[in-house]
Amino acid sequence: MHHRFTIAAFLILLATPALAEPRQSPPVRSLNKLSNWVGQPDAARRSDAPVLRRPLSKAEAEVAVDLLAAARSRTVAAADRQAMAGQAITIGDRTLRWESRRFGDAPFGKRSLWISMHGGGNAAPAVNDRQWHNQIGLYAPAEGIYLAPRAPTDTWNLWHEAHIDPLFQRLIDVQVAINGVDPNRVYLLGYSAGGDGVWQLAPRMADRFAAAAMMAGHPNEAGVASLRNLPFGIFMGGADAAYDRNRIAAEKSAELARLHAADPDGYVSMTRIYPGLPHWMDRKDAEALPWMAGFTRNPWPRRIVWVQDDVTHDRFYWLHLPDAAAAKAGDRIDAAVAGQTITLTGTVPAGTIVRLSDRLVDLDKPVRVVVNGRKAFAGKVPRTAAPIVTSLEERLDPASAATALVRLP
Repeated sequence: MHHRFTIAAFLILLATPALAEPRQSPPVRSLNKLSNWVGQPDAARRSDAPVLRRPLSKAEAEVAVDLLAAARSRTVAAADRQAMAGQAITIGDRTLRWESRRFGDAPFGKRSLWISMHGGGNAAPAVNDRQWHNQIGLYAPAEGIYLAPRAPTDTWNLWHEAHIDPLFQRLIDVQVAINGVDPNRVYLLGYSAGGDGVWQLAPRMADRFAAAAMMAGHPNEAGVASLRNLPFGIFMGGADAAYDRNRIAAEKSAELARLHAADPDGYVSMTRIYPGLPHWMDRKDAEALPWMAGFTRNPWPRRIVWVQDDVTHDRFYWLHLPDAAAAKAGDRIDAAVAGQTITLTGTVPAGTIVRLSDRLVDLDKPVRVVVNGRKAFAGKVPRTAAPIVTSLEERLDPASAATALVRLP
């Protein structure tokens, strides 16, 4: 039987005098130096420390993820405790404010997070403020932190400008560190202009959410291919004909159904087009929430489809582009894992990094990477703490932390 060697057990063993150095178990003995590195002040931790490059066993890597995630959580909590208290996060010249309500009594670390985007847009601030304050009372999940952010701008595309993505990522990190949110149970929804935002953000940030639901929104140019691993709900009034919203919703629903038929393990969706209802669906769309709550994110899916939006991303599930400028709108990568072989097809820039974990492949065995029909890598890849540190600095998301990396030629 496999027993996960948790950080709690590790720290107990470190503190037990009876376990003198000759009798320490291998995970404890080998991770003492990493524990010492973690115990240093943030400013004193060197990213090139030899301990971060030392090979780890599978058991050691599991403990290292827990140890490093706990340290990163403390750092995020200390840095953003004031932001949490003021319910406002600022990056550059953009500030994201929010209101929130808590439902249920899930324990710390197991709470869900519901990010619910308001309508409005292209209107006076007072109009968008009213939409924001309405959004906080619009839905009530059975459990979790229900959070209604206020868009940083009042533009027509208020929820899909480029500044939204890093603001949402930091918002999630803060909620994980301080409010005990489970990174695998973060949900996205929005109404009207907020629904526009769901159409845009869900595909390009699909690897951050467990499920998403669009209410009465318009996709504009957004596609659905990147939703392969993100359950997606479409909710629309049958008489909501402005900008052809009802017709386009039905077309997108049909497209998702075709994709699911061709790929039964992906493109899970739910559609409700309520006959006769206009833009306001009389709260019938609240049925989205129990459906969404039934899903938990898989941060290591064995197949991913990554299509770049006009707002490009340098990381998606277990792929990373070190050169963010290499990504162009419309670029597509299809990636799949079969046994120990990883196959990538499409626009795969030189230097692309394949992020690895034992949740994806067995890192005790050789790994093979094939790019557009040609072998790009073959061999064993050591687990080390360095990619764990980098992953957690990018996102406070232990479940998606890589323990090994392959950089492609």
